Amino acid sequence: MDIFSVLTMFGGLALFLYGMNALGDGLAKLSGGRLEKILEKLTSSKIKGVLLGAVVTAAIQSSSATTVMVVGFVNSGIMKLTQAISIIMGANIGTTATSWILSLSGIESDSTLIQLLKPSSFSPIFAIIGIIMIMFSKKERMKDVGNILIGFAILMFGMETMSAAVKPLANNASFTSLLTMFTNPVLGVVAGALLTAIIQSSSASVGILQALCVTGSLNYSMVFPIVLGQNIGTCVTAMISSIGASKNAKRTALVHLYFNLMGVAIFMIGFYSLTSFIDFAFLDDVVSPADIAILHSTFNIGATLLLLPFTKGLEKLARLTIRNDKDDEKAKKVDNDFRALDLRFLDQPSYAIDQARKVTISMAYHSKECLFKAMSLLENYDEEIAKDVVELENRVDKYEDRIGTYLVKISSRNLSESDSRVLTELLHCIGDFERIADHAVNLLAASKEMHEKKLVFSEEANKELKVFSKAIRDIVESTVVVFEEKDMVVASIIEPMEEVIDNLSDELKNRHIRRLAENKCTIELGFIFSDITTNFERISDHCSNVAVCLIQVDENEYETHEYLDYVKHDNAEFKEKYNLFKEKYILPKM
Repeated sequence: MDIFSVLTMFGGLALFLYGMNALGDGLAKLSGGRLEKILEKLTSSKIKGVLLGAVVTAAIQSSSATTVMVVGFVNSGIMKLTQAISIIMGANIGTTATSWILSLSGIESDSTLIQLLKPSSFSPIFAIIGIIMIMFSKKERMKDVGNILIGFAILMFGMETMSAAVKPLANNASFTSLLTMFTNPVLGVVAGALLTAIIQSSSASVGILQALCVTGSLNYSMVFPIVLGQNIGTCVTAMISSIGASKNAKRTALVHLYFNLMGVAIFMIGFYSLTSFIDFAFLDDVVSPADIAILHSTFNIGATLLLLPFTKGLEKLARLTIRNDKDDEKAKKVDNDFRALDLRFLDQPSYAIDQARKVTISMAYHSKECLFKAMSLLENYDEEIAKDVVELENRVDKYEDRIGTYLVKISSRNLSESDSRVLTELLHCIGDFERIADHAVNLLAASKEMHEKKLVFSEEANKELKVFSKAIRDIVESTVVVFEEKDMVVASIIEPMEEVIDNLSDELKNRHIRRLAENKCTIELGFIFSDITTNFERISDHCSNVAVCLIQVDENEYETHEYLDYVKHDNAEFKEKYNLFKEKYILPKM
């Protein structure tokens, strides 16, 4: 085997790993976070958990991705440790789907129909269809399907390239003697575990083993312990992802490790004990890619059947390994509002964006609560409520910081067009919700000044502010509904409301100037009144920003000024809604 053959082999390996990664990414992107949401919700029984874990893993072609996601669920409090165990077991079964697909490369037959089942026959067709979809389709989902087909074609081409490169090793004595060391079961397990730990994928390491089958130098006695070891090596990804996570998340990763260690121990002890009494002649037989797929599936299905009844025992073992201590009491006091923004979800961007949106909805409600409490102080000042306003505003600031940081991290990932639109929407809206809370603090300052100086507005001013306050409460309430439910019908009424509020603000300022001129109000009260109306007006502006952003994202249009100009001028629907709100918020006569 010369240097060019070695380069070809590693080139094939590179294509194989890239194809597997592209295939998994494409499948995850096509799912749009739906698979993760299914995992999150449907884990009411052990059997259902195993089936879900198997199906999701087979769909995204990565048990490591599923397990890391489950660690994130547990860390975020979305899922309990007990629920996670059955999904992890299912993930081990689901990962065997890849080995069965790869085993098709070993099909040998003179039948044209059977030959068509070989990946080398149909992967070029997939590549052609895939590139046509990517280059000529305008639909994003079709492009995603194209990427999946291209990923599969590259994966199979890499597999064929590796197989062709290592085929000459069949007659290489050094290579054959190197493989004989793996007849030692312990060395075989270690080799399989190390290979999988390095490339972070049991599916990929099994594929490499299947590619080596073409040399004819691998037999059952060599392959059996390596396949078992590969299942241990795949635990490394979840163990790494659990660093810095909650105790239950670490326990989840440990359960994955313990499950595979116990499964390997049971199979090794059971099988090699039998060999002491029974002479298994097939151990010296040469294995094919399909044989490796059978071994891989037998172990994972068998281990799940054996250990599924003992999930409570696995959970108890993990809890004994990582015990609760005094620090747990402190951990209970830590703010849990941001637990959904788990970094482990970043590998599944659609789901991560969905989590960020949930947290942003919570931010919107906190912002609304902060404002409404501050507005109540204008009528009746209360020191406890004032403290709540300050605390809520600080919390909203924290929301903006955490969500913004998380969204920036998501933006560096490979996002679909729809995910990019939602990301844009969230980045715009968190700033507006934060500013609404800031204006709430300004209103608090105005009410506090009036309370401390014992200042009171005139009866006319109070009546006017009640009308204005009602309009502000309504527009903020509607804006939160619009954001949470993405209700474009309600979104269309925000701008007419904002226009009415702008006019109310102007009218209130004019009326106050008249009262000042008639000595019915003081300069000091005039400044406070002006501050209140200005803050109200700006709050409505931020509500308008949120609604307009949602409408533009929904329509995939981003020219705000052009949109507002279109809406406000020569638009009969806008004028109709504007007149309705104008009649609703009528100021009392002077």
